[in-house]
Amino acid sequence: MKRLLTLTLCCLGAAALLVSCGGNAAKKADKASAQAAADSVAAAEQTQRTMDKIANLPAEPVFDIITSMGVIKIKLYADTPKHRENFAKLALEKYYDGILFHRVIDGFMIQAGDPLTKDANNKPRFGTGGPDYTIPAEFVAEHNHKKGALAAARRGDAVNPYKESSGSQFYIVQDARNCAQLDGEYTVFGETIEGLDVIDKIAAVETDRRDCPVQDVKIITIKLAE
Repeated sequence: MKRLLTLTLCCLGAAALLVSCGGNAAKKADKASAQAAADSVAAAEQTQRTMDKIANLPAEPVFDIITSMGVIKIKLYADTPKHRENFAKLALEKYYDGILFHRVIDGFMIQAGDPLTKDANNKPRFGTGGPDYTIPAEFVAEHNHKKGALAAARRGDAVNPYKESSGSQFYIVQDARNCAQLDGEYTVFGETIEGLDVIDKIAAVETDRRDCPVQDVKIITIKLAE
């Protein structure tokens, strides 16, 4: 009888434990669900704030590209609206924060915008990252590859016959003569209005055989100029 009572009590205790565990799991699931819903609402609100800012930008907004080697102040062109809006959106969403200049060629240009560069383990893949979309080319004859020109990187003609731009990667011209052959091939959508010396400093850093700086040159953030 005593053994039966002990067994019964054990079973009841186990059942109570299971109910307790089940209750805790349900509470955790409810909490996780509520947090996910809150995060979704916050993300939607942030997206709306970003879109409102973009809608109220001047025709040719000015952004500061704040790098670990100085500030490059750039102006976006009004007549390349798709590139203008995309760059502004990514900058305002802090997409570029912490990204490296992964390709630097002295006497040519400096390139950045690949989110893979935030993780050094991705180094063999630097230059291949970005959002899952491209931007239609917006060639404007007046916008050439002068020093300080801001242009969109892209994949080669063999796989990209319409010369569509990368969703996030861009380059800044350091030497106009060596970049002149790129006119009409890559979309130029802005220009440097201050910080040409910073471009030169970045272009002069030591690089490896893949033109990647030996010491990281980082974009700290890109923000609307005050």
